[in-house]
Amino acid sequence: MQRQMVTRGWDPFTVLARMDRDFDDLVRRTWGASGRTAGFVPPVEVLRDGEDVVVRVELPGIDVSRDVSIEVERGKLVISGERRASTEGEGVLVRELRYGAFRREFALPQGVSPEQVEASYDGGLLDVRVRTAVQQAPSAVRVPITTVGHQERAEQGQIETQAPSGEVPAGQMPAQGETARDAQQQT
Repeated sequence: MQRQMVTRGWDPFTVLARMDRDFDDLVRRTWGASGRTAGFVPPVEVLRDGEDVVVRVELPGIDVSRDVSIEVERGKLVISGERRASTEGEGVLVRELRYGAFRREFALPQGVSPEQVEASYDGGLLDVRVRTAVQQAPSAVRVPITTVGHQERAEQGQIETQAPSGEVPAGQMPAQGETARDAQQQT
């Protein structure tokens, strides 16, 4: 009697698809039963370009005129939209691409108006430029210090105006590059 061996083909894509579903179920049970798989979160870069700030969002394959909205609301730049699936479930063996609604928010400096925001889309990258978002820091201003009461106390004989052995009297410091003796000769 001869036995025939039945071979069953192993399909790695079916196993991966099952693992993907199981992982999504685990995430849903752990962090909330929203009824959907992990959504699409587009990656971003925030760059400084002179006085402007550019928020670059990676959105390949998205119709930005239909599916993306850019708003300035309550001191925030809000970029929201949706990445739509091009094919639906039945024929898909493995799905690594994420689809769904997204919303990204970025705090804006005080005083930024919607007129300062402009956007362009090229090659799958959305560039949102916020004009003059980088405020120039005020330059440091040196504040002079006046000594109150030193001259009055000297006139009343309460402090010694000539220090012995070439020392500078109390309250007087030699200027930069000046010796204690030079400072004393000026008094």
